[in-house]
Amino acid sequence: MKRILALLSLSALLSLARAADSYDIVVYGGTSGGVTAAIQAARMGKTVVLVEPTKFLGGLTTGGLGATDIGNKKAIGGISREFYSRVFKYYADPAHWTAQTRENYFSRKPHGNTGNEDTMWTFEPHVATKIYDDMIAEARVPVVFGERLDLSKGVVKDGARISKIVMESGRAFEGKMFIDATYEGDLMAKAGVSYHVGREANSVYGETINGVQAVKTLSHQFIKKVDPYVKPGDPTSGVLPGIDPKGPGEEFSGDKRIQAYNYRMCTTDVPENRLDWRKPANYDPALFELALRNCEAGDERFSWNPTPMPNRKTDTNNNFAISTDFIGMNYDYPDADYATRDKIIQAHRDWQEGLMWTYANSPRVPEKVRAAFQHLGLAKDEFADNDHWPRQLYVREARRMISDYVMSEKNCRRKEVVEDSIGMGAYNMDSHNTQRYITKEGFVRNEGDVEVGTRPYPISYRSLRPKAEQCTNLVVPVCLAASHIAYGSIRMEPVFMVLGQSAATAAAQAIEQNTTVQGIDNAKLKERLLKDGQMLDFESPPVLEGRSFKAEELGGIVVDDEQAERHGFEVAGHATSPYVNQGYRHDGNENKGHQSARFTPNLPKAGTYQVAIAYSALANRASNVPVTIHCADGDKKVTLDEQKKGIIKDLLQPVGVYRFDAGSSGWVEISNEGTNGHVIIDAVQWLEAPLILAPPVRANKIDKPRMNKARP
Repeated sequence: MKRILALLSLSALLSLARAADSYDIVVYGGTSGGVTAAIQAARMGKTVVLVEPTKFLGGLTTGGLGATDIGNKKAIGGISREFYSRVFKYYADPAHWTAQTRENYFSRKPHGNTGNEDTMWTFEPHVATKIYDDMIAEARVPVVFGERLDLSKGVVKDGARISKIVMESGRAFEGKMFIDATYEGDLMAKAGVSYHVGREANSVYGETINGVQAVKTLSHQFIKKVDPYVKPGDPTSGVLPGIDPKGPGEEFSGDKRIQAYNYRMCTTDVPENRLDWRKPANYDPALFELALRNCEAGDERFSWNPTPMPNRKTDTNNNFAISTDFIGMNYDYPDADYATRDKIIQAHRDWQEGLMWTYANSPRVPEKVRAAFQHLGLAKDEFADNDHWPRQLYVREARRMISDYVMSEKNCRRKEVVEDSIGMGAYNMDSHNTQRYITKEGFVRNEGDVEVGTRPYPISYRSLRPKAEQCTNLVVPVCLAASHIAYGSIRMEPVFMVLGQSAATAAAQAIEQNTTVQGIDNAKLKERLLKDGQMLDFESPPVLEGRSFKAEELGGIVVDDEQAERHGFEVAGHATSPYVNQGYRHDGNENKGHQSARFTPNLPKAGTYQVAIAYSALANRASNVPVTIHCADGDKKVTLDEQKKGIIKDLLQPVGVYRFDAGSSGWVEISNEGTNGHVIIDAVQWLEAPLILAPPVRANKIDKPRMNKARP
């Protein structure tokens, strides 16, 4: 009898344990957007719970992405700006500088920081974790870790309303309102809300840079001809891993491809805090054969992008042709079950760790490249609970809701401006590559990278809430309704923080007004958002239209900056027009004497050619840029003044007429040695002498007509 009573008591306890916890607002997903949503709900006096499937909060913000992508900082307000203000206050304390001084760090103005503001936009991962933990504790938000939504029966609805969500463990959470702040949009999808995965065709939303972009993709590209076949030159031997033999698809058409994922590694060059790169236990040499062939073909660029963080650490991202992005290996992730996602996540880690080890150790990698990768290693004092590897995969896009209003390229260009703003986007329309394919000539090429500027623009509240017939008490601040290319601009961590706060404000007001998320008073929503410091809109100078030129429009032989052999010149830009193709690169006015770019043409025949250099002029440019022209008569040196507009299309500045042999023996090299401002590299043109459009100039000096001062 006692045993029966004990079993009955245990059964009763289990039943109580599985009873639904009830709150005004349930936030699922402890990403940056989920954290700010929970804090805002608490500040508005609502009961709230934050349910996070992993063991940590903050998503990418605490997971290695310390080089905050912002665009125009003025667009960031509310709790998001409060976070970056707290970063500033943290690093104002000299005690928090252990590997370098504050003055030393800010002397380089890393990633837009000057040290003279009330905000700071770069930080170490553990600092972001501390700040979020403090903010959550101050708001007294209960956090439930390690609970994942049951993907088969995890959303219980009463008509168009969610009544509760159920975790894999059986634990349930009831709420009046729900917020899906995950990167994947699982709650949204299981609630029966429409969504899209992949790239839309340009025709769907009247866009120009969505869908397949094989012709326009120039950034992070191969600059050498690399064979894609297992046995070089033999298509019957099969292709190397990660290459699609079917080709890129029809230009501008839609597909299921999504931009590549990676990990944002936190590395350091401090010997006592640096780990050597580890060779994964399941290292597969075939995965890295393409990278090694690219090195052997002559690509000696450092295929990563380590941005300095405080205390001699980095946020290290993707760069160039073959880098930390595991291109084409994430297509199944958005709609996959947890087991499949775990395999994809592990494959990304294996790829990235294996690539780092390969670049640092393989004798097939140029010595100077190996040295660069050996110089940095994972920081011992970060991610100690995960073997010092970042805990969060960078899910750049997954599901995207389809609501009554879908943000598109028109919004990012301010050709269509919404009136129901709940925050702003300001970053470039940015997509990483989505695939790797074989050209008709039989070489490897990347596709999908797009980097196009925007004007700061408002984001519609309608893009955060589903259609009323699908769900009336759900707000989605991360997997919101946006086209692939518009999402590429919106998907920045500070913007997710902004949208998370606004989503909670809307949910709280829906409770107060006893209505749906579709039925709230927009005027009252705007009033509260402004009261809480959100930036909803402001005017900015228009982006000049029609001031970019395709290389083929210029005539002659044109070599773009993406085709140049670059040492340094990592910073991409397109804020100042005109420029060739999608933009230009510059030296950041740093590391003088250590950055150069060599432009090598493939001339169809020997002859006399006018050489002209493309750059966008501005007052902050260098007036003494050294240029070397290697021609049939040896090396000729000229000095370029990039403060003055080019005399051809305000873009091209002729630097002389020279004899060249056929083929690729000649080149033009631009350096930043001894320069007195920003050095721009964009393109170099070779034009046969009989077709010269401007008078030739002397090799030692550029003759330029008098012209107006460049626009600042």
